[in-house]
Amino acid sequence: MHKAILFDLGRVLIDFDFRRAYRALAGLCPYAAEEIPRRLAGTGLVERFETGLVEPREFVDQLCQILDSKVDYEQFREIWSSIFTEILIPESMLEGLGRRYRLVLVSNTNALHFEMIRETYGHLLGHFDDLVLSHEIHAMKPRPEIFQAAVERAGCRPEECFYTDDIAAYIEGARRMGIDAVRFESRAQLEGEMRGRKIVWE
Repeated sequence: MHKAILFDLGRVLIDFDFRRAYRALAGLCPYAAEEIPRRLAGTGLVERFETGLVEPREFVDQLCQILDSKVDYEQFREIWSSIFTEILIPESMLEGLGRRYRLVLVSNTNALHFEMIRETYGHLLGHFDDLVLSHEIHAMKPRPEIFQAAVERAGCRPEECFYTDDIAAYIEGARRMGIDAVRFESRAQLEGEMRGRKIVWE
């Protein structure tokens, strides 16, 4: 019997496309959009930001140095948060699940992105009983610490939690903790997985 439903955020609840931000940044630095993620990859800066080891303004300063760019904080905040696109899970499903189970969001995210998520998608977040965010927990999926925090916030045993995420390595990390986890492919596929487990939302 499941008592808690755990959701990933990006590409599960809300779709995103980092290329939108890279294209915007390309107009403000000497590098092509395709080069920007390559320049960032070797620095570990994004990972430090998403585990709360770098504050937002420090992150912006360091990123601008890496990209040889001068972007003011508010302009960068807008660009960095432009990645989010469409809602993938209808609010009616979250509302229905929230009446029957404890809902916990489990996300690798950072302070800038989540600030924007609160502003734009607060109506979705309002259905969650708790938020387990990498920049607050200081651990990113698939580290066991973030899943342990999620189970504790769920207030039940790992096997009583159902979790969905779009990244296979994170699903495996959750399963290692004893959580019933399924990779997210589509709303229809998720509905089928939940119905097979007698998880009710309608």
